[in-house]
Amino acid sequence: MVAGAFPLAKLLTLGARQLSRPLAARIKAGARASPFFRAYICLPPAQLYHWVEMRAKMRLMGFRGAAVKPLNEEAAAELGAELLGEAIVFGVGGLCLYLEYARQTGQARRREEEQAAALREVGERLERLREELDAMAAPTPPEPRAVAQDTPPRDPAIKSAPRALPAGRFL
Repeated sequence: MVAGAFPLAKLLTLGARQLSRPLAARIKAGARASPFFRAYICLPPAQLYHWVEMRAKMRLMGFRGAAVKPLNEEAAAELGAELLGEAIVFGVGGLCLYLEYARQTGQARRREEEQAAALREVGERLERLREELDAMAAPTPPEPRAVAQDTPPRDPAIKSAPRALPAGRFL
């Protein structure tokens, strides 16, 4: 199996989502047991959810203006705990989604920066090569030749070097 085929980040995301369900169940159990949590955290969202749901159903069936009776406390606490559990699972899923998005954009940004750096390096090398090519293609100035007047007088004591003849003999 290829090591990069199943990234660690995706495995951790899946693990966090799986762990959020038992966490939500534990929080729901605590919400049912605690009077404060039950009264201020579970009941208001449950009653609101029930009211919106019943109004929508009544409008779909054609009943306008009918009053919606609130849920009893036990049913509202149960519904509120369920809503809280679902909100926790949804929140963990959304957080995992956001973290995966942030990781992907970071990788894309690093990849683009690496490509831009490589492109700059190639451009700089191309410019250096152009400068070298221009230097090679430029006409070279002729080498100065020794002018007879500028050459020092020859010392008669120094004999000229022997010249080679075609047959390999010396003069």
